[in-house]
Amino acid sequence: MRTKIFATLAVALAALAAAPAMAHADPHHDSIRYASIKSCADKDEQPRPCGGWRLVLHGGEQMTLRDAQGVALDAKGRPTRDFPAPIAVSGNGQRIAYYTKTGRLAVRTLGGGVTLLPKDALPRVGQNEVTLVLSDDGGRLAVIFSNKPRATLVFDTATGDRLGTLPSDLGLQGFSADGDEVLATFEDDESVTDLIVYSDAGERLHRATPPQVVAANGPQALAADGRTVANLVQGDKPELVLYDLESDQVTDRKKIKLPAGDLDMIDWTGDTQVTLHLTRHLSNSTKVTIVQIDTRTGAATIRDRYTVLKDTFVFAACGG
Repeated sequence: MRTKIFATLAVALAALAAAPAMAHADPHHDSIRYASIKSCADKDEQPRPCGGWRLVLHGGEQMTLRDAQGVALDAKGRPTRDFPAPIAVSGNGQRIAYYTKTGRLAVRTLGGGVTLLPKDALPRVGQNEVTLVLSDDGGRLAVIFSNKPRATLVFDTATGDRLGTLPSDLGLQGFSADGDEVLATFEDDESVTDLIVYSDAGERLHRATPPQVVAANGPQALAADGRTVANLVQGDKPELVLYDLESDQVTDRKKIKLPAGDLDMIDWTGDTQVTLHLTRHLSNSTKVTIVQIDTRTGAATIRDRYTVLKDTFVFAACGG
């Protein structure tokens, strides 16, 4: 179902302004690997974000997301200097969610058009108080607020319509593999962690208190069935753990061999496939390794490796 979108950088740049169209690209070719914003030193020689968001494609091309806000604005519209504006890349590398320079929340399709959310879609808050999360196919967008407790909002990215809300006391883990559900955590006063699944419309579907091997080893990922959770136990002998929310049972544990790196993201990318993003922060570079795990056998395959642009202040990688 995936087709090649860009043959050259020139075509890619032109396509950013093209008419709306949705396409799915081979993740090893012309989809987005990650978005990066440049780091600059201020008068005190402290790093801060500067310039605009840059998109780095799997094919090696780079482009600037010209209509995106780079440095975050506060609730009164003033530059914060120290914070980048929020951005998110869908797992398939085909959609980007961001603030435009006019202050609107937007979702752009690579090689297609852009959907602007309504002007009143979000409360009046600083952009540095917002976190954006896209589903794997980019069809759903969750907006999370920090500082003050606020409900998480879920939007349809094709129409810009709000689908539902999630309680403000939850920690969002992400969308299910098909984007129809959302996985969240809740911690009570006794430090007990529950996992809760909601529909994208905000209806609660499952809730359970998982064992420590699951609860203490986040992040967790939700399969397309809306009930199977995967998480990684790191250490000298890493394990992939599968847990069923409906039966409240650990259903499988597989010892796996992994390259070096700390777990940054975990996603279901198939009925029997989980994908891990492992990151190593070295003295002068950040290296990312993407590993696919067969949940039936525990076999690990390296899908991609890359080094983040050296002048990066912060970056946002595609998910699965």
